[in-house]
Amino acid sequence: MNNQDKSLQFMMIAMKYLPEAKEQLEKSGVELSMELIEPFMNLFTKVMQEAYDLGREEALQEVSK
Repeated sequence: MNNQDKSLQFMMIAMKYLPEAKEQLEKSGVELSMELIEPFMNLFTKVMQEAYDLGREEALQEVSK
């Protein structure tokens, strides 16, 4: 699976939880728009990529033991 495929999967996960995040932000007085979401989605994708890479690295270490 290449990085673009993983990024798409990460975005799909984020979109799954977007309504819940939107609700929580609006309860806190923050109105959410697509323009405001984009930088956070990019950050989310970076975090998910790093977490994926870390998990993959740990799994490869376990296999090589």
